[in-house]
Amino acid sequence: QVQPVESGGGLVQAGGSLRLSCAASGRTFSSYVMGWFRQAPGKEREFVAAIRWSGGSTTYADSVKGRFTISRDTAKNTVYLQMNSLKPEDTAVYYCAARRGITIVQAMGLYDYWGQGTQVTVSS
Repeated sequence: QVQPVESGGGLVQAGGSLRLSCAASGRTFSSYVMGWFRQAPGKEREFVAAIRWSGGSTTYADSVKGRFTISRDTAKNTVYLQMNSLKPEDTAVYYCAARRGITIVQAMGLYDYWGQGTQVTVSS
């Protein structure tokens, strides 16, 4: 079993940048797909980005494509979400999730392990 642990959230002005980190507690991410999701107040949790640990293939939601970058550091067993050109509508709790296997999916219900979330607030 792997337990994702997020960090790096905070308050930033519109147009600014933040980098979120997701580290593994329990075992490595080596045979997982790692995803980032977010949930804004009053809204459903939505897919943001995902990366296949083996090979590094990535997928992004249209709303963040070109602004956010997901990556992983295999030596540190950590996944990152670099968020640039942030907008107020990016304000949400961001969650890291792990899915056993190699198929990248966007459906929240197909991820097996979840972190506790980290708050990102973008002021206008």
